Amino acid sequence: TRRISLQKSPLQTIGEEQTQNPYTELLVLKAHHDIVRFLVQLDDYRFASAGDDGIVVVWNAQTGEKLLELNGHTQKITAIITFPSLESCEEKNQLILTASADRTVIVWDSDTGRQVQRISCFQSTVKCLTVLQRLDVWLSGGNDLCVWNRKLDLLCKTSHLSDTGISALVEIPKNCVVAAVGKELIIFRLVAPTEGSLEWDILEIKHLLDHQDNILSLINVNDLSFVTGSHIGELIIWDALDWTMQAYERNFWDPSPQLDTQQEIKLCQKSNDISIHHFTCDEENVFAAVGRGLYVYNLHMKRVIACQKTAHDSSVLHIAKLPNRQLISCSEDGSVRIWELREKQQLAAEPVPTGFFNMWGFGRVNKQASQPVKKQQENATSCSLELIGDLIGHSSSVEMFLYFEDHGLVTCSADHLIILWKNGERESGLRSLRLFQKLEENGDLYLAV
Repeated sequence: TRRISLQKSPLQTIGEEQTQNPYTELLVLKAHHDIVRFLVQLDDYRFASAGDDGIVVVWNAQTGEKLLELNGHTQKITAIITFPSLESCEEKNQLILTASADRTVIVWDSDTGRQVQRISCFQSTVKCLTVLQRLDVWLSGGNDLCVWNRKLDLLCKTSHLSDTGISALVEIPKNCVVAAVGKELIIFRLVAPTEGSLEWDILEIKHLLDHQDNILSLINVNDLSFVTGSHIGELIIWDALDWTMQAYERNFWDPSPQLDTQQEIKLCQKSNDISIHHFTCDEENVFAAVGRGLYVYNLHMKRVIACQKTAHDSSVLHIAKLPNRQLISCSEDGSVRIWELREKQQLAAEPVPTGFFNMWGFGRVNKQASQPVKKQQENATSCSLELIGDLIGHSSSVEMFLYFEDHGLVTCSADHLIILWKNGERESGLRSLRLFQKLEENGDLYLAV
């Protein structure tokens, strides 16, 4: 592979011969008239797309065929989720819930495209939706937090939380949810009806005030912990049972005596964007999209084990881990890149940063403090993120993507397009198979023989 020297560009590049990149065919899907921001998987072969034109489109991931177009919102869509049918329910119709800047939430039947119900009693735009499958309820987060049942009855709601609204929401154990509101995390507990009380209730249990700037990303790591990332690059791993910090990666700037912290933050932001836009994880690692870079944080070692400081030319918006030690990232620069996490023997001469954020090149490494760490890690195995594929097809920011094991990769973009990236070898094999089947049906195969 051809590589451009690092002196010319810090961005890692890959040549024309992308031998490890399986996505050699693409289908361009056109249906939207504005930025496509969301993709959600419905089942093994269908997905839905939504964005700023207020339309929801259901697609076949195998063929790229447009199955349904759902019209009902008058402004951009701000959140979309699926609400699976109950295990006990005979009808297995999957519902789609969409929230919009028109201050409504619409529930759709994903099989027929029928508008099941519309809720328009919101005082503010709903920015996030989440389903609590076990309790068979769903939550809407805007300037307040509301709890709804499957019949769309409002069960309970909080008081007004903030004008900025809830930016992210996840379920944690003990009937609790954690909501990101500005730079705060708020833990809420849902109280289901009992013999003593027939009403649902939602209680504010705790405020976690450890972030110094707005929280942009929040996901569950596993059943016992969740992770948050902020606009100024703070990564905090939390215990999901007692809400204490398990790991807190220190701020990356080195506050000078002559500058106050806020000025220092602004300086850092101008020189290099280190906002944590997205997380994904597996059993061992948290993968973070930080500014233009990708960082792999090992949960056991509590340190970064691999990074690509300039994985893209501009901010990385979405990342996902694939089963085979591969990672996919998409960016505002219009590209989608495939990476492989490879182990490498750490060189003895290689300096080991004392903290997570020294990997960004911010702050001064304390030489004394790094000595024992260095000795301990000299023989340890570290990893690298190697670029194995670069998918160029979109002409504007790639907002997110979905990975289908059997049907390839789906990307959506600010260029109003959706691209279905296909495994060329697999598709070629399927075409040959279909041809043989057709010949066999027509009896032509035996004539040829």
